[in-house]
Amino acid sequence: MRFFRSLDPVYAMTFDLDDTLYDNHPVIRRLERDLRSWLIDTFPSLGQFTDDHWRALKRQALQSNERCRNDVTIARETQLSYAFASIGIIGDSQTQAIQDTMHQVTLLRNRVQIPEETHSTLKAIAAKLPLVAITNGNVDLKRIGLQGYFSHILKAGPDGDAKPSGDMFLRATELLDIPAPSILHVGDHLVSDVLGAKAAGFQAAWFNDTAKGIESQMKTKVMPDVEINRIEQLLHFI
Repeated sequence: MRFFRSLDPVYAMTFDLDDTLYDNHPVIRRLERDLRSWLIDTFPSLGQFTDDHWRALKRQALQSNERCRNDVTIARETQLSYAFASIGIIGDSQTQAIQDTMHQVTLLRNRVQIPEETHSTLKAIAAKLPLVAITNGNVDLKRIGLQGYFSHILKAGPDGDAKPSGDMFLRATELLDIPAPSILHVGDHLVSDVLGAKAAGFQAAWFNDTAKGIESQMKTKVMPDVEINRIEQLLHFI
């Protein structure tokens, strides 16, 4: 643990989810691999699509409107609509195809392994402080077994623009009824989490489980208040 500023007393915590409370990278790799296989089995004409094709459709979706840039579920649905349209699946058939595909996405997206350290740490903190989840992703906390630790779950799209926007941070202060400087936000991303939290008036804990220090991080825009390397180090603040 490394302190960059003295922290004020912490009366609540907000948490990023992906790559903070669990390793999300293998989850997404398996999701994209297994979803691609399912799509080709179900809609063989999609077998002509390369990785570059899918990436281009994703860029097209993200550039199409603001909602896609702030809601990963809508972005994927839009990407799929372009893909299905290109192979002649339109209208009600396209609507059903997207619905069926998103059902598979939900199943694959939530194959998350939660470390025991995460469970024990959240349980101990939640016994002392209110916790709120703030995520740009679309993981289902109930499916992955983390819902019970949080009083509220805020997701980009339904609950405001994606971090580093202040929308969800502001909403968290309203739900908690606690001033922003008394809330510690915990996250792995130096822009979405640290910059977003500090801009909203929160204290910020940067979760860094890599060997690279903040001095080598090109994405640093503002320093966190504290750097933690293991989730259990948050017990220091309760």
